[in-house]
Formats: sequence, C-alpha cells, structure tokens
Amino acid sequence: MKQQTIIIIGATSGIGRALFEKYAADGNCLGIVGRRANLLDELYQQHPDKTFTSVADITKQEEIEQTIHTLCTKLKHIDLAIVCSGTGDLNPSLDYALECPAIDTNVRGWTFVIGALYNIFEQQGHGHLVAITSAGGLRGEPMAPAYSASKAYQKSGNHIHVTDIRPGLVDTAMAKGEGLFWVMPVEKVASQIVAAIRKQKSKAYVTKRWRVLAIINKNLPYNIYKKM
Repeated sequence: MKQQTIIIIGATSGIGRALFEKYAADGNCLGIVGRRANLLDELYQQHPDKTFTSVADITKQEEIEQTIHTLCTKLKHIDLAIVCSGTGDLNPSLDYALECPAIDTNVRGWTFVIGALYNIFEQQGHGHLVAITSAGGLRGEPMAPAYSASKAYQKSGNHIHVTDIRPGLVDTAMAKGEGLFWVMPVEKVASQIVAAIRKQKSKAYVTKRWRVLAIINKNLPYNIYKKM
C-alpha cells in the first residue's frame, strides 16, 4: 500500500489516537496535533522516525493556524487530513458554561480548521479531507443540546475528496451517561474508519450497525422519539 503523509487534528486520545496508531503502524508519515504535550510525546516515542508533533488548541485560531502551517512546511505536502477534535457534556439543565466548550470546539474551531485544510488541498490540487462528526447530530438530544446541535452543524466531486465519518457510541471519554448501548470498542471503530477513508466514501457510519439506527432515528415520529 502506498504510504501517505497525514495530519490528524485531535490525536492524543480516543478515535484520533487509535487512527494515529493504525496509520503509523502502516509506515505513513504523520503530523499530529493536540492540546496535551505529554500525550503527543508518548505517541512520538512510539514512531519517532515518522511523527511530527505540535501542541495546539483548536479553539485558538492563531495557534492552530500556525500549527497547520508549520506541519505543512515540515511534511512538504498533505495527502490526508483528519479532524477528530470534539467535545461535549451532558447538560439537561442548559448551563451555558457547559455549552461553551462544545460551541467553541465543534463549531468555531472546527469551521476554521476545516476551511484552512480545504484551502491547502485546493492549492496543492489534490487531497482527502476527513471530518469525524457523529451520529448524535442527526436529531436533537436534550441531555447534550450543544453537542447534538454542533454535530448537526458539521454535516453541512472534484480532485479533493471529503469524507464525513459518523461514529455512534464509542468506548472513549466522550461516551457519557448511564445505560448506554451499542458502545463500540475504539479499535474496531478505527479499523472501519480507515476502511471508509481508503474507499473514499463521502459518508460512513461506524460501526456499520449505526447506519440502521440512524435511519430509524431520522424517521421516528417525534412523540415516540421524545419518550426514549
């Protein structure tokens, strides 16, 4: 398989970390971004000969812009960019202080980074841009309103391929609440994401069973949905 040059935004935990480990094991060259320097260093130590790291917060525009520019300079060109950064809290009381991080990360920061990476691919004349969104954005979720709304916002054919990856519940720190079902191992989710990216799919639910739930979720009458 041809080796690629890849940027992963939000690589220090969860799906982003699992994707780094898979792509690095296949011999690809990676530029990885995250807020926690110690976790980035852990990943660097695993594959020091093919990993470039940069500490940055997606909510800080100048910081993330400089990081993307620096990585592009070091890597020379980018074949694939994956945006994994995301956050959200359970907030049935609608405490605005809890909503702000999701808005700043999943809307403002996400929009800026997606635009910056897409423009890089336009200048290169090729590239594959992947956004890890969520099946949770299909319909409003009263327990996590800002998270659901921001993920719905993110779902807003040429030489640039764009892939929307919609995970269901994944066994990471983002899976919050009691009585959760169909919580998928992050390793399995990462494998299916890599497969969807390889096939250049425009949209993929992971794991695949979440596609069935998504269809039911979108078409379920509201009076039944709100009782769930």
